[in-house]
Amino acid sequence: MGYGVDVKLVKTVALNSENEFKYILLLALIQFAHMVDFVVLMPLGPTLIKDLEITPVEFGSLVSSYNYTAAFFGLLFGSFADKFDRKPLLLLSLCGFILGTFSCALGNSFELLLISRMFTGAFGGMMNGLIFAVISDVVPFERRGKAMGVVMSAFSVASVIGVPIGLAISDLSRWQNTFHFIGLFSLFILLATQLIFPNITQHIGVQRDSFQKRVIKLLKNRDYLTSFIFISIVSGSIFLLIPYLSPFAVNNMGIETEQLKYMYLTGGIFTVITARIAGVLTDKIGALKLFTIMVFISFLAVLLYTHSSKISFIHYLVLGTFFMTMVSGRMIPCMTLISEVPSLDDRGFFMSVMHSFRAVGSATMTLVGGLFITEMPNGKLIGFDHAGYFSIVMGVITVAMASLIGSIIKKKPSVTSI
Repeated sequence: MGYGVDVKLVKTVALNSENEFKYILLLALIQFAHMVDFVVLMPLGPTLIKDLEITPVEFGSLVSSYNYTAAFFGLLFGSFADKFDRKPLLLLSLCGFILGTFSCALGNSFELLLISRMFTGAFGGMMNGLIFAVISDVVPFERRGKAMGVVMSAFSVASVIGVPIGLAISDLSRWQNTFHFIGLFSLFILLATQLIFPNITQHIGVQRDSFQKRVIKLLKNRDYLTSFIFISIVSGSIFLLIPYLSPFAVNNMGIETEQLKYMYLTGGIFTVITARIAGVLTDKIGALKLFTIMVFISFLAVLLYTHSSKISFIHYLVLGTFFMTMVSGRMIPCMTLISEVPSLDDRGFFMSVMHSFRAVGSATMTLVGGLFITEMPNGKLIGFDHAGYFSIVMGVITVAMASLIGSIIKKKPSVTSI
């Protein structure tokens, strides 16, 4: 029996093609908040290790827990997401993400922060999958590439703007306030999503194979499985080292915690610039050739950084920027290679599963990286050089696998060069 009142928690908004740019911008803001929340924990490493009195392995588990839950719940969410209106699911994911972010601000112990990171990662994984599904829903194919580029640029913007701001807030007050800032910023995005974002229901009722069948079909395809393993090793070789750059800089290079944000700002700016150059070079000389070149150049950056002792701040800026641009830059030709492997019919779901493999690879090697590193009584970290050697070995494996991916692509009749 009702009371004559129709209570709707989700505001109904009709899909309007004239508002396409607003939708894309809103999705980019959601991705920006998600990326800042994930990335900012890594440069906060020295502060968290000191304040929570944790080991490098425990810090690694804080980073990897986010990726593990994002990968698992992203896939789980994909099993039923197509049965519902996109808008309420997006709002639900945002609410969970915001709640998790605020809970991180309250995490005054390792155990509480670990649980909070897992909770936040779960909703972050759901949000990430929804964002790219919504782009496919609201943006026509002929403009979809540009829309994808805008949303994916959120990672670069997060590195250049979000992370330095988050670190500055931590330096001026407490690290918990960094998560308060992200949570408050996300509340405004939640409000805008409620008021502006349209209800998207055209996908409901479309006949398709079950989620389980689609996953099994992808994993039975040897070319696809090779690509999934490839991206896991590439991302793993990067995250074996990246979470520990800041602790190593503070403990071994003599860099002050308050100076870290300047390297992330400088490195982020140069990463954006070199990413554009890498994109042009990928088209010009081929993804396979550029990937191989960048992997071998990145070995120099890995060796220099992981074997560094006490250096000047300027030297640190140059070395850190060189590392960030070279090591992360190889992802562009890598992703270009992989994107050519799936058929057009499989591409959307292939990329979703691929991102889960990428997250698992990153999370696993973050934990492995922590096992290499030991903190001495004087605060120095030892074993990071060995982690560097292991990353180089993984890099060599990725070059061999990239050649294998290249041979797979060459079999496709529509591809003339890679």
